[in-house]
Amino acid sequence: MNSASVRSWRPVGAAIGIVLDQCLGEPSTPRHPLVHFGRLMSTLERQNYRDSRVRGSGFALVGTFVGVASGRILGSTAAATYVAVGARMLADTATDVHRALAKDDLEGARALMPSLVGRDPSALDAIEMTRATVESVAENTVDAVVAPVLWAAFLGAPGALGYRALNTLDAMVGHRSARYVRYGWASARLDDVANWFPARATAVLVTAVRPHSAARIYTALRDQAPAHPSPNAGVAEAAFAAALGIELGGRNRYGERIEDRPALGTGRRPEPSDIARAVRLSRDVTFALATLLVVVGVASWRSAR
Repeated sequence: MNSASVRSWRPVGAAIGIVLDQCLGEPSTPRHPLVHFGRLMSTLERQNYRDSRVRGSGFALVGTFVGVASGRILGSTAAATYVAVGARMLADTATDVHRALAKDDLEGARALMPSLVGRDPSALDAIEMTRATVESVAENTVDAVVAPVLWAAFLGAPGALGYRALNTLDAMVGHRSARYVRYGWASARLDDVANWFPARATAVLVTAVRPHSAARIYTALRDQAPAHPSPNAGVAEAAFAAALGIELGGRNRYGERIEDRPALGTGRRPEPSDIARAVRLSRDVTFALATLLVVVGVASWRSAR
């Protein structure tokens, strides 16, 4: 198969990776490649850490290189996408939170929150946990689904695992804390760049699967998303809020740090049942993306013959 044919089948391989994730779920934790990657980078951080952007930039570049190199060794776009995507786990975890809230099991819901969000759940009531979960589903539809799939479709296995490595580094050191404000700067900025197009592609897909909300989504993206501190999370959360007819945003606590997030959407405040609606929306986006990639891949293969 020539190089043009290989490139044309990358979108199909990425779509197959989505299907594998939906059917199999994530690999068990001890065997998950990202667990081993995280341990490797944690060891490197302990040895390399200085309160310096230069040291942090080197850390980000090494980690991304490890991901890209792993993808080249693996060679399979479908397998790399399966490893990089977390659509089923995202849906399952959010659904577990919904079930706990439906039973008024607030402690059970709080115990699940660290798997979804970085904010402190100890003082969150049912409505705030609902908001946090819906916002997480929106943001992670980009980070755990659309972004790795698109990078796989464009660049194959190196793109999928290179992106996942970079996103993992951002989760490790990219958050704003005294320790990582300089060291994590490069990881956070590179993650913003890697997610810029996928976040906006997610908004387009949300509009495609919820066309009756197109005008609300456009208005939220134009008027509200730019006020969000994240150039990408704000886009996804605004699109989801408008499509669901709810209002997201508010005060978030991250340890000792408090952030006041802008209002996104113009509807009512979210209710626990909106978690299930957000999960359905995320799944619809996922399947729409897989279908689109198959169509694009087959069309490209036919033109390359």
